[in-house]
Amino acid sequence: MPSEKSQYISAPPIPSYDEATRGNSSSRPDWPPPASPIDTRPERETEAESLLFSRNRQANSSRHAPDGYRPPYVESDDEGSQWTLEDDNSDDGEDAQVRREMQELEVEDPLDGASSRSSASWTKRIASSLPQWKWRWRLPRLTVRLPRQNETENTPEQESESSGTRRFRLPSINSAAAILLVGRLLALFLILGFLYLLFMSDLFTNMTRRLGGQMLDPEVVRRFVQQNVDSGTMRNTLMHFTSYSHMAGTEGDYALAMDVRNDFIKYGLEDVVVDQYYVYLNYPKEGGRAIEIMSEDGKEATWAAALEENEVGGETAGRQTPVFHGHSKAGDVRGPLIYANYGSREDFKRLADKGIDTKGAIALVRYYGTQGDRALKIKAAELAGFAGCIIYSDPAEDGFLKGEPAPNGRYMPADGVQRGAVSLMSWVVGDVLTPGWESKEGQPRMTKEQTPGLVKIPSLPIAWRDAQVLLQHIQGFGDPCPDEWHGGVPDVEWWTGNSSSPVVRLKNEQDEEEKQEIWNIYGKITGMEQNEKSIIIGNHRDAWAFGATDPNSATAVMLEVARIFGELVNRGGWRPLRTIEFMSWDAEEYNLIGSTEYVENNLEALQKNAFAYINLDLAVNGQEFHAAASPVFRKVLNKVLDRVIDPNFNASLRTLWDDRNAELEGLGAGSDYVAFQDIAGTSSIDISFDGAAHPYHSAYDNFEWMERVGDPGFIYHNLLGQVLGLLILELADRPILPFDMGNYALSLGRYLGNLWQWGEEKGVNGRYNLDPIKDSIQEVEKAITAFERWENGWEQTVVASSGWEPVGLGQRRCDYNNRMANFETGLLDLEVGGGIPNRTQFKHVIFGPQLWSGYDEAYFPAIRDAVDAEDWPLAQKIIDKTAGIISNAAKALLE
Repeated sequence: MPSEKSQYISAPPIPSYDEATRGNSSSRPDWPPPASPIDTRPERETEAESLLFSRNRQANSSRHAPDGYRPPYVESDDEGSQWTLEDDNSDDGEDAQVRREMQELEVEDPLDGASSRSSASWTKRIASSLPQWKWRWRLPRLTVRLPRQNETENTPEQESESSGTRRFRLPSINSAAAILLVGRLLALFLILGFLYLLFMSDLFTNMTRRLGGQMLDPEVVRRFVQQNVDSGTMRNTLMHFTSYSHMAGTEGDYALAMDVRNDFIKYGLEDVVVDQYYVYLNYPKEGGRAIEIMSEDGKEATWAAALEENEVGGETAGRQTPVFHGHSKAGDVRGPLIYANYGSREDFKRLADKGIDTKGAIALVRYYGTQGDRALKIKAAELAGFAGCIIYSDPAEDGFLKGEPAPNGRYMPADGVQRGAVSLMSWVVGDVLTPGWESKEGQPRMTKEQTPGLVKIPSLPIAWRDAQVLLQHIQGFGDPCPDEWHGGVPDVEWWTGNSSSPVVRLKNEQDEEEKQEIWNIYGKITGMEQNEKSIIIGNHRDAWAFGATDPNSATAVMLEVARIFGELVNRGGWRPLRTIEFMSWDAEEYNLIGSTEYVENNLEALQKNAFAYINLDLAVNGQEFHAAASPVFRKVLNKVLDRVIDPNFNASLRTLWDDRNAELEGLGAGSDYVAFQDIAGTSSIDISFDGAAHPYHSAYDNFEWMERVGDPGFIYHNLLGQVLGLLILELADRPILPFDMGNYALSLGRYLGNLWQWGEEKGVNGRYNLDPIKDSIQEVEKAITAFERWENGWEQTVVASSGWEPVGLGQRRCDYNNRMANFETGLLDLEVGGGIPNRTQFKHVIFGPQLWSGYDEAYFPAIRDAVDAEDWPLAQKIIDKTAGIISNAAKALLE
């Protein structure tokens, strides 16, 4: 700033535009004006010099000032490269503009003798300390040298070559700027590499999740699931699903299949699929069934059974389903009536021991007892020479002698009939015409005569009111029955009957559809970490009548839980670590068809990727919680039961469970878990609230019965929904799969003890040696002890790092989960022709149905079959093979 005492010098006059452009500015004597004393800039930087005239820089310069002032203009960036300047023969009048732009860009003027100023090329230094994270960087402004005059003097040949064209030259870059540029680029690459290592390498997982932390806190999710189970919604669902009959393959079944599909879509489940199979089903013909007592000459019936139950569905329910046996043999047979207690092989042997001729006779047997499987009752009768079989519900097991009958109580009324399939489920499971492969179009099929899964004599179920008449008519024939053969039918003297008994006609004419279409419905929620691994929840939809308990109490629970999880995903932004799949099976009542065909159609994928299967069937008919499962579920089930409170007893389900010394029950062959556990090797669990009884497979198992007797207020529907939801969360969203491997090892020891005790009771333990299995179980115990140490180390590592899990550790955790789940799969006999001899669909060496045990659990079923057959070499061979499979499963845990 000038001194206040400095002499004031007025500013030079500013020419107008016309004056500036009228001619050469050098013609004016007073132009250029004298420099202002207050303008201390170098003369070459003044506006007058840069805009209005050009001063010679050197004595020999040929440049001259432009003919006049030219207004500045803007060129497009596309007209020249940022790295080169055009060298053409344009007028020197553009020099001023170029020079002004050079000053703005800090580009050296080659006509200026001043040396290049390296200080203009960079304005910042790279921060020497990375943690400061000073990101205020900018790219360097390069110093570009324009060609000097002597560099631009061309020879005539060069001028002719360049005539009408433009020549480009590479810029001359200051060496200091180049070094700095390279340095900055190296620093940039260093930082990018560091970030790559930070986020993509062995530092953090792809989710960068904290232990127990996601977008939604796990505890918040658990509370949400428990608090949102709605009893009213499940009541309405059950009312709808029981409003009409829906046997497999019928219109009612298809309508409900579409309802489930639409619900899955409405709830936001992904990849909702309708999966069709084509299977053998039978249906009764109108007027095609009869049980009659014939006159002595056999020409007419003196009495006919009522057969059908009283109408309980009402007009809105459509036609009530007829009374019949699924997969029964068609036929019209006659023979003397003989009573055979529960229809076990031992019962028929007792008749033979008494000298009673059973060939061609009609057997009358009661449900339950020493042979629980209705199909095996009929098969035993067939093997004993009977021509037909009638099964009834006796009040001693299921009627007024046990308690109040339906509709006001839990037991069968006088007209109540238990329907059901009589295919040999423990021999062939699924579609009986495609044992071992899926029943899709184009697949080979057996004939009804070829399959081992069908009985070969006709049968029908009846109520005890009809059985009473039959029993009364054989009084005095054969031998008096022993006390243990006495049932609860009133006004009956118990006799066996014999070949002289009244002749009974059994007629069973039916429609047989060898390729009846059925419909499975699937929907899922895709996991975000191990999305190929799945937790599957399944429930069958078809029913013999209205199916309030079996199966639609479970349908209501499954759909409610699917709704809640859909809301978590679509409104809460939550995702599980593993995929959750909901599946509605068809034709379970006919031989577990829908689930088995799905497993056979997806066997390899399930063996590799299915972590667990949760089954719901007879879900709610009482207040007592039950679970049948693989041993791996003990720990996680206890944890879930701790959280659920029974309001009727004001105690947790865990407390009530412990008070009655409850344990996980064994898996038999009675529901859709069979194909998953015994064929695919997927650890399975079946959960339910059971009561003393319910009108099983009867039209009395309807909505009114459930609301009045089965579960008033739908309290236990609600509790089972909580249990199911929490169980899904534990299995699908725990970083470490919560399988109790230690309990599996202990259970194997108990199962072996059970097998030894069974053999001891038979007096056959000396015929074979169980030590190989004992030794292999000890290997499992040692392997699991070593295997579970890794989980402890993982927890310590993650907790020590405040919840952060490195990627490498996360990958090892996923591998740990895989090996844990694969232990169950490792217990399958997968060699060619492997499985239980003569029943090779069943592959699991620990679990599976015994040949003649049906619904009952049976551990080491192949060994038991060989012992029952008294084939001792085969028994020892199976023992040795089983031991080897168990040992290999143990080794796979540590490999």
